[in-house]
Amino acid sequence: MNRMKTKEVHIGNQVIGGEHPILIQSMCNTHTEDVKATVEQILRLERAGCEIIRVAVPTMEAAESLRQIKRQIHIPLVADIHFDYCLAIAAIENGADKIRINPGNIGSQERVQAVVDKAREYKVPIRVGVNSGSLEKNLIEKYGGVTEEGLVESALDKVAWIEQMGYDNLVISIKSSDVMMCVHAHEIIRDKTHYPLHVGITEAGTVTSGNIKSAVGLGLILSQGIGDTIRVSLTGDPVEEIKSAKLILRTLGLRKGGIEVVSCPTCGRTKIDLIQLAGQVENMVEEFDHLNLKVAVMGCVVNGPGEAKEADLGIAGGIKEGLLIRRGEVVKKLPEEELLGALREELMGLSLQ
Repeated sequence: MNRMKTKEVHIGNQVIGGEHPILIQSMCNTHTEDVKATVEQILRLERAGCEIIRVAVPTMEAAESLRQIKRQIHIPLVADIHFDYCLAIAAIENGADKIRINPGNIGSQERVQAVVDKAREYKVPIRVGVNSGSLEKNLIEKYGGVTEEGLVESALDKVAWIEQMGYDNLVISIKSSDVMMCVHAHEIIRDKTHYPLHVGITEAGTVTSGNIKSAVGLGLILSQGIGDTIRVSLTGDPVEEIKSAKLILRTLGLRKGGIEVVSCPTCGRTKIDLIQLAGQVENMVEEFDHLNLKVAVMGCVVNGPGEAKEADLGIAGGIKEGLLIRRGEVVKKLPEEELLGALREELMGLSLQ
């Protein structure tokens, strides 16, 4: 697919826009003032594959905590600011690699200018964020409600405001919990700006519903070549956001590498605990994310070997036992309780090659 051509923006040790890969973000759900808990969560997210992390900065203590957090992590740190321009300035001074603001709720021209001046001084990009839940009343009246056109106009108005202050080190995000509104908004804005776009479905929901909405929305947006960095917003452990984002990018062919697990839906022929086994396999393969493989987990020996022939490795269940399959060929028969370990040994061997 042809990617939208956008301006390159440096965020700490990462770059988005241009021809750079789409990067995966998440946001901590810890209290930023709790440095230990926040650092521990960020390090977990790093191991899962997070490439940019955002934290809430609702207090001056949180802003000052950024300096300690920054020293202990390895990915760019983004400060999420609302209402208080002093917090944005303090966040930049304490090492934030990017700040996220909605200029409309920061306040007066002078206050926004103060934030922009500080960002310029430290060469810190500003993400201009607009959500459907915070759309201005005049735009709601103009378009007869919250609409994709209103979201785009709101975002571009704020961008123009900052540009008039002499700063263009910007990233744009326009988010909505309405999936199709979000998709249409991105289709509109793609031809109206050259700034990189941070893409996500806001307030998507729990791990189940949020994943479905995010996969549909991000899939439709990214498949059109729109987007430079993404976040899957889920109510739950943010590590789940990273797993989902990686799978979305791989499914669209926008990221290579990693292990793809395919498994059958089970039926009356299944004589092993395939549901549990498939979950165990999916968790186990995370440590082998550097390998580019397909692993099949099949419920029976009737179709299992055939269905697994396109996979690099596979398991096909029998009656309390199963077959270990390598590139379509049966390697050996094993008791059910030994299948997971045997599969792990195969992956270990491939990892050492």
